[in-house]
Amino acid sequence: MREGGNLVDRIARTIARHGMFEAGDTVGLAVSGGADSVCLLHVLRELASRWDLRLQVLHVNHHLRGAESDADAEFVRAIASGFGLPFAIREVDLTGCAGNLEQAARQARLAFFAEVIGGGPVRRVATGHTRSDQAETVLFRFLRGAGSAGLAGIRPVTREGIVRPLLEVDRAEVLEFLRRRDISWRDDSTNLSLEFTRNRIRHELLPQLTRDWSPALTQTLAQTAEWALAEEAYWEAEIDRLAPVHLMPGPGCILLKTSALKELPSAAARRLVRRAMGRVKGDLRGIEFVHVQAVLELADSTEGHGRLQAPGLDIMRSFDWLRFGRPTLNGPATRNYGYPAPVPGVIRIPGTELEICLELVEKPETSRTPISGYNNMMVGVDWQRVSGPLELRNWRPGDQYQPRGTVGAEKIKTLFQEFRIPLWERRHWPVLTDGSSIVWTRRFGPAAQFAEEPESPVVLKIREMRVVPEQSGVYNSE
Repeated sequence: MREGGNLVDRIARTIARHGMFEAGDTVGLAVSGGADSVCLLHVLRELASRWDLRLQVLHVNHHLRGAESDADAEFVRAIASGFGLPFAIREVDLTGCAGNLEQAARQARLAFFAEVIGGGPVRRVATGHTRSDQAETVLFRFLRGAGSAGLAGIRPVTREGIVRPLLEVDRAEVLEFLRRRDISWRDDSTNLSLEFTRNRIRHELLPQLTRDWSPALTQTLAQTAEWALAEEAYWEAEIDRLAPVHLMPGPGCILLKTSALKELPSAAARRLVRRAMGRVKGDLRGIEFVHVQAVLELADSTEGHGRLQAPGLDIMRSFDWLRFGRPTLNGPATRNYGYPAPVPGVIRIPGTELEICLELVEKPETSRTPISGYNNMMVGVDWQRVSGPLELRNWRPGDQYQPRGTVGAEKIKTLFQEFRIPLWERRHWPVLTDGSSIVWTRRFGPAAQFAEEPESPVVLKIREMRVVPEQSGVYNSE
């Protein structure tokens, strides 16, 4: 077992190697009162002068153990007071939590740390995770079928500003350090409960594997995490390069060409899918290999359309596209809309980034030039042929009309197939009507009976515009 002073120096090297602090930083110390976090507090007090650190003690009281939780909070408060350090506490009552208590407690802590970092002047929050925690995490994730991203385990430094200075120190070394210095700590009684998966790994599985298979298992698992972390750093940079090329943001979704996944190596394709899932969902919690593989199989399918669910995600394939979105109710009650269409006027199509602009244009007598633009993004309708108030609504099953330049009426559903319009775009597809007659619909243009002619004196100009939601000055006519 290593002597305590050497432990402090090793922690200092870990801090320097990972660039955890900058000179003059204010650092929040997450102190629960347990051995690891108390060790962290004492060590960083010793090392503070090396980086000119200003320390602040943070504590979260989850109120899960009644008086024991309150005693932990008072214990930490007393330590902070004894050292003359600022103390901040977050009270969170999880006693009525019906879900995963461990996960709920973790989320509460991370939310507190994010607020502290975001509110300044704290730039980093240090936690007391050790190499023993790392080994347990890697083993736990391996048993759940994690890939290299999961096997990277606990990061030394996170993008959110969380740092783990003790990550190259075993729990046994922490205990020896505290005992040699006669430093007290508090034991969390729930850490002994085998009700929690983490505790079963800590108290049963890992000791058994260490005893029967590999005495150096903790170090081996920690090295696996370090190896995987380096691999992930490379792939993060590679996916940072690929994502802007292949991931197309849409309203509440991410779009991805199926051909891109087929052309990329499997390792890159899997990670690109994970990036899309993470962006839409906000995290990758619950996303496992089987979900990623299902998406790749969906992309490779020869069927025209397909759909699958993953935790917190609704993933659809239509023609050559994949759409990653959140699960939503999309029955007729939420999909159908219909607005009076005043002229002039601007109407925002719900669920999209599309506006339809209506404007009357009087053509000079000498002009015979139609106003229709490229690719039907701007078209003209003979205003004199419109008889009643207009309505802008979504496409409905059974809708049919005769587009300009065609012979006979066609169902809009048939046009969707012909033009390979993805399923999700059809949901809110705009149709302009005059009574029971379709005047115009997106992409397919005006109806033959309403279409602008060279001699039309007054033209209703219909223009499609894409807008960014936050910047849109939209006025629905509802």
